Amino acid sequence: MAESPQVRPPGAGLSGPLAGIRVVELGQILAGPLATAILGWLGAEVIKVEEPAHGDPLRTWRVVEDGTSLWWRGVARGKQLVAIDLRRPEGQDLVRRLVLGADVLVENFRPGTLEGWGLDPDALRRERPELVVARISGYGQTGPYRDRRGFASVCEAFGGLRHITGEPGRVPVRSNASVGDSLAAFQTVIGVLASLVRRGRHPEQRGDVVDVAIYEAVLGVLEGALTECDRAGVVREPSGTTITGVVPTDAYPTADGRRIVVGANADPVFRRLMRVAGREDLADDPRLADNAGRVAHQREVDDAIAAWTSTLPADDVIARLVQAGVPASAIHTASDLLSDPHVRSRGVVEAVDLGGKPLALPVLGPFLTEAPGRTTWPGGELGQHTDDVLRTHLGLDRETLDQLHASGVVAGPRGSAEGESTPA
Repeated sequence: MAESPQVRPPGAGLSGPLAGIRVVELGQILAGPLATAILGWLGAEVIKVEEPAHGDPLRTWRVVEDGTSLWWRGVARGKQLVAIDLRRPEGQDLVRRLVLGADVLVENFRPGTLEGWGLDPDALRRERPELVVARISGYGQTGPYRDRRGFASVCEAFGGLRHITGEPGRVPVRSNASVGDSLAAFQTVIGVLASLVRRGRHPEQRGDVVDVAIYEAVLGVLEGALTECDRAGVVREPSGTTITGVVPTDAYPTADGRRIVVGANADPVFRRLMRVAGREDLADDPRLADNAGRVAHQREVDDAIAAWTSTLPADDVIARLVQAGVPASAIHTASDLLSDPHVRSRGVVEAVDLGGKPLALPVLGPFLTEAPGRTTWPGGELGQHTDDVLRTHLGLDRETLDQLHASGVVAGPRGSAEGESTPA
């Protein structure tokens, strides 16, 4: 595990390629918060706005420690957390002022919600033309379905991913992770970064509105499925542990009851695999010389591989295949990844301090040599930085902050009048 970095107060010495970029997040659960977590990991200053009563529902999902979800600690990492009631005009005004001092606004509520809060993106950009507004929803900001609620599972079904996932002839399954939300978050980051680059090159132009639909993010990873259907009338179906039209790539049994995934669909790799398996006849079989031929004889190919892998323990099979230059891996659990020497050497798992103990968090983006991203502190408590942010960015004094707390417009611990940061 990576060495624990020193936990620093919010806004102190931020670094990374997005240092100097300020992001306001109005979102909850996953797609929007994950997108801003990535932007923050890359150095942006992220101010997350939550409702004061309970905050983001993700705070209590899945494994909870001391009343807070461990998942939350990763999604809210590095963010300044403020609690403001957007149902109140006073709260809407505070958030509007925060947004007008930012570079990027990210939200993932139903279309029309921002407008109902007096935060119409067009109006905001009239006051701050360079503002980039990223909007994530199930079905997008336009079209006949724009007002439908769309969580990841539903959008994965609508977008075609669920149909091709699972065993042929059985009920389609979903991955035990919110793939649609994550894909939408990645598209949001791409859109924001592209908009910031354009803004940097053409400062006279307005900032973009980035319109991300979860179902479209899902649809975008279906490879050629739509094109094949449109042009050839072919509807891709579930293929179990394989993938349609590519052979061999499957999860093969081993002598110790495990399964390993082997991908040998490139022609020379297939020949090396067959020779390692002792099947010189198949390595040199002209019927199997290319992928099209192997697809036509998939059962014969997969049976031959399984017959060999079944005679050896998984580690032995993998060792032989790796030595021969054939891609292969065990199917890892989270526990396997935490202890894997390659994962550890790459620094894929960061460690941050939480209550005096290290907390492992996966990195959120690619490794950059000159301005690497990093986790500065784990996600904190509801409204933890409310006073600090409102004092620093809006210039509110102690009396005004006390009035906002007393009226319930904002929530969180009372910061000092001198502007000392609340410890992360």
